[in-house]
Amino acid sequence: MSYLETPESDTWSDLLSGGRLPRLLLIWLGVWVGAVESLVTATIMPTVAASLGGYAYFSWAVAGFMVGTIVAVASAGRLAERFGLARACACAGAVLTAGCLISALAPDIYTFLLGRLVQGVGGGWISGFAMVAVAQFFPERHLARVFASATAIWALATVLGPLLGGVFAESGGWRGVFWLFSAQAVLFVFAALRLFRGAAPAERTVRVPWVQLGLLAAGVAALTLASLASHWLVVLGLMGVAGLMLFRLREVDQCATNRLLPGGAWRLQRTVGAGYATLFAVTAASMALLIYGPPILQALQGLSPLRAGYVVAVQAMAWTLAALAVSGADQEGERRWIRIGALTVLLGVLLLAAVMTSPVLWVLMGAAICGLGLGWGSSLMNRRLLRALAEGDRTIGSSALIAVRQVGGAVGAVLAGLAANLAGVAEGLSPESAERAAPVVFMAVLPMALLAVWCAWRFTRSAD
Repeated sequence: MSYLETPESDTWSDLLSGGRLPRLLLIWLGVWVGAVESLVTATIMPTVAASLGGYAYFSWAVAGFMVGTIVAVASAGRLAERFGLARACACAGAVLTAGCLISALAPDIYTFLLGRLVQGVGGGWISGFAMVAVAQFFPERHLARVFASATAIWALATVLGPLLGGVFAESGGWRGVFWLFSAQAVLFVFAALRLFRGAAPAERTVRVPWVQLGLLAAGVAALTLASLASHWLVVLGLMGVAGLMLFRLREVDQCATNRLLPGGAWRLQRTVGAGYATLFAVTAASMALLIYGPPILQALQGLSPLRAGYVVAVQAMAWTLAALAVSGADQEGERRWIRIGALTVLLGVLLLAAVMTSPVLWVLMGAAICGLGLGWGSSLMNRRLLRALAEGDRTIGSSALIAVRQVGGAVGAVLAGLAANLAGVAEGLSPESAERAAPVVFMAVLPMALLAVWCAWRFTRSAD
């Protein structure tokens, strides 16, 4: 080896060398497909409903996708171990292709919704397998940069997904978006079979934890139904069912030899458990802006849907830039930025609660602060978590990074939705109800932001 070679270099040029670039591009494609699939319905559903006659089922297109995604992501680690990463990815791409074709050819709203459920499963698997690929193909020194670049792809999907859906909807050819996504999924299938062949071999003795997945599915379904319910008693009842299912999942998984989550994931006193809890809480805290920011601004400020959507775009861009800026942090910097990130998210939530009825510039500032906090902590939390996992838990632990975030997003959506409905949004989003809801949706997720700060301190209390 030449003395000029630096095998332990932590630079972007080193990350993109050594045959890693094609695999990184495929991971980016997986992140893109999973992210954009979940966002495109925001702008095409009115057109779909007019075409298929399903205005009453707007929210079910999102709900079915969410349930399918979370359960699929949670099972991705074990499936990758049992069948091998390349074969599992090919299967996921085939499922996503099938789901897109079902929706593209749907003669009625029920068939369309079935397609969305299947798309959620396929997209969830692809997202989970992408994280498994990161853990298997990239050394620790590159993990923060890989996760930061994946965040940039997610941010791009956040901006372009609704825009892409709008283009197809306005042209009158909403089915075309699903034909496009099916083509992307087919590309993912063939690329994965080629580029992921060097992954860990399949272990046929590995079993999928069906009991835990069933409990997770029941809990997520209850959370999803709670986010759709209008009466607060129904919401609380469904949240109680969800809590019971997730508590039972914790009991079963801790005692199981065939676990769904890595060892220590359910214990806050362990580094792994505190890390997953931080991911869960910080994601839940960010959901109020994602769900209610644009419609509140439309009602209060008279903004168009596209301009109101810039609030989410500002948060996504700030998240990306912050993640890229700290991606080269050493372990001491990692601890510091994770703590600063959680505190910044808390500050952003408090600011948004205070300024949502103020001029839009203040709202954009709050969105940017939230985005900075998410970016400063997210990719470094992922890296620290993977480093803390036992060697045998890296595969299921990497796919759990997204699963835990997805469940946190569902909880945050329910909390914000309950607060919004109590403020009168269930009867319609008028300027009056929007003004009442503006502060309370953020106060509803404030406990999650406080929990994120506490868990971040526990997660980073000792050097590795």
